[in-house]
Amino acid sequence: MDKAGQPFPDGLPSLSESHFAVPLPEHLRVNEPFSHAPRFLILYGSLRERSFSRFLAHEAARLLEAMGGEVRIYDADGLPLPDDATAAHPKVQELRRLSLWSEGQVWVSPERHGTLTGVMKSQIDWLPLSEGSVRPTQGRTLAVMQVSGGSQSFNAVNALRLLGRWMRMITIPNQSSVPMAYKEFDEAGRMRPGPLYERVVDVCEELMKFTLLTRERADYLVDRYSERKDRQPERLKEVAADTGFTKPPEAP
Repeated sequence: MDKAGQPFPDGLPSLSESHFAVPLPEHLRVNEPFSHAPRFLILYGSLRERSFSRFLAHEAARLLEAMGGEVRIYDADGLPLPDDATAAHPKVQELRRLSLWSEGQVWVSPERHGTLTGVMKSQIDWLPLSEGSVRPTQGRTLAVMQVSGGSQSFNAVNALRLLGRWMRMITIPNQSSVPMAYKEFDEAGRMRPGPLYERVVDVCEELMKFTLLTRERADYLVDRYSERKDRQPERLKEVAADTGFTKPPEAP
């Protein structure tokens, strides 16, 4: 890069200085650490009686509990399709309460037709980006996992990553994909020892670390310049004018 003339002498004329904040190390200090156990919500994407995604979800729950976490597993049985009921439906309210309660989440989906299942997507679709000033997913950590009936694939976890980013979650780098899942779980639904199980342990360990690192700092980590601007009344008027939601002044 050509460094001639740096530092740049012409400033930042497009920047709103009153909303601009320079990130500093002291902003990440925690004055009052949380004393409660890390809280995790686990969603899985199958309603089958013998569900390998549920088995994998339970393995993740056992591991997170062994690491000191508090875990809730959501059962999607009875959850209506998005737009087929109102948000007042008891299963929707239960899901949203659990998401608000959580500090980290695990999403486990089977791969169906090359992507996640409708059961999995419906659960995520019922979680709004915001309810008033509350964001049920923003700033929470996320681990993604999938099970497949055939050879190893990463289609479902890739789709889950995209959704996690869209839901403004902190998705950890590691992930788990379990191919030929029918071979990896015994009759009792417990995962057999081996490299695939070890990867699940890795994912849960990493999720716990990221959650401990970010949970007291989540509000700061996801605080954005653009959103600070959008909260100002004058900014709301500007956006309304730009998008045509306000009437132009009448000609004299």
